Amino acid sequence: MEFFEKVKSWLNPSQDPDLTPAFDHQASHLPTLWLLGKTGAGKSSLVHSITQQSDVEIGDGFQPCTQTSHHYDFPQSMPLLRFLDTRGLAEANYDASEDIAACQDCANALIVVMKAEEPEQSQVLAAIRQIKKSKAISQILVVHTGVMLCESREVRQQCIAHNQQQVETAWGEAVTSVDVDFECADGSQYGVDVLQAELAKLLPIITQFNLDAEHESQEERNFAKLRTEILWYAGAAGGSDAVPAVGLVSVPAIQAKMIHSLANRYGVEWDKQAMGEFMATLGTSFGVQYAAKLGIRQLVKLVPVYGQTVGSATAAVVSFCTTFALGRVACYYLYHESKGESVSEQDLNAMYKAAFESIKEVAKSETNSQ
Repeated sequence: MEFFEKVKSWLNPSQDPDLTPAFDHQASHLPTLWLLGKTGAGKSSLVHSITQQSDVEIGDGFQPCTQTSHHYDFPQSMPLLRFLDTRGLAEANYDASEDIAACQDCANALIVVMKAEEPEQSQVLAAIRQIKKSKAISQILVVHTGVMLCESREVRQQCIAHNQQQVETAWGEAVTSVDVDFECADGSQYGVDVLQAELAKLLPIITQFNLDAEHESQEERNFAKLRTEILWYAGAAGGSDAVPAVGLVSVPAIQAKMIHSLANRYGVEWDKQAMGEFMATLGTSFGVQYAAKLGIRQLVKLVPVYGQTVGSATAAVVSFCTTFALGRVACYYLYHESKGESVSEQDLNAMYKAAFESIKEVAKSETNSQ
């Protein structure tokens, strides 16, 4: 019972700690896709395909980042992903140095967007050579757009092959590519599913934006609407836990704030008694494991050298997964609580374990970027 009471006190502190540094850390270490391409190449359409937000336009909603680039964070209220758009390509003698410096610690992949029918790509190619030389980014994907505008299949293959060869010569090695058309003549799309799959290999978080499978129950549909909010809190928890001696305070506090926010979404009044009932439903064994694992993670981070590298990285991944899984079971619990229905300890624990395992790859990718 001592562990159980300790967990309740961590998730319901008597004084709210200042979580601003944790949230600021999250905002400054968002996984980033650097979009490189001429105006009209299809960068806005690429952003649409990831975010499912058709009203997002390059230049509209993008904020200045450097003198030659702008960024867009998605979702805007609780961002999980950043797009960086290079605008200086339209200018003669574009120098990528400032953009490279801005991306040095945050850009996870370079997305080169080229219209198939446009062979003149000198400014893009010059930027690619400069980025490759800087070693700021190792992952690159070429997206050939508007491929169905070509007059024939033979011409399409020639155009794509020409631009692909130009990129690989500039990069100095073979580069993965995708052929797409975001708006074919008949209104359909070509290659977008393949594009999303390739982007998800670069950043697994992208898989969480397009989970459009039919949900079997209203409870699952409600959770789907709150998924990005929970992922945002998970990212903040993982990021703060990468800092030695910080996670012991910040991680439980972030989780408490998340559960309180979720309770508001479900119209459930949330206080110490409600938290206690939630923890009681999860069971004492959960409380013991939670408290023990959190304490061990913080101790490991204090080990010289190992703690600041492997220990911190492992702690960040576990805290990300723990927060997401806790958010999942909280949604399930709160949904049934709002209807006056009870749930079993077995169901909550099984759901917690399944959610923890399902988000591991995303957690590893997210925390590596921080």
